[in-house]
Amino acid sequence: MEIVRKDSTTSLSNSGVQSEQLLFPENSSSRRVTLTRVTVLPGATNPPHRHPASEQIWVALEGSGILLLDDERQEPITAGDVVRFADGDLHGFHNPGDVPFVYLSVTAPPVNFREAYSRAWTKTGPARMAMKNRP
Repeated sequence: MEIVRKDSTTSLSNSGVQSEQLLFPENSSSRRVTLTRVTVLPGATNPPHRHPASEQIWVALEGSGILLLDDERQEPITAGDVVRFADGDLHGFHNPGDVPFVYLSVTAPPVNFREAYSRAWTKTGPARMAMKNRP
């Protein structure tokens, strides 16, 4: 058993997107999953990107917004929706609303998102198309 205390979580942020690393490679011995609570502020965008060797599931907790997908497709998502991205699926998010959009993200196998949040993001292009997965 493993308990991850609040003081051992890490908060990463970039361009109006805050990612609280609840369970990730730096605070857990799990080799199967990363658990993250993400808050996207009004007007902010998490640019389209891929996780080549991980699938990801989002559970929308609060607010609503627009998923940014392959071929410039867009899909609305709102609190209560669940979305699954297969390995390599292009996905991003834009919050055009007046309130924060909050979702819980489960990534398997685990990814350490620290590097992605340390880079410059742009709203118009895939600034972080390929994240490296932890072995």
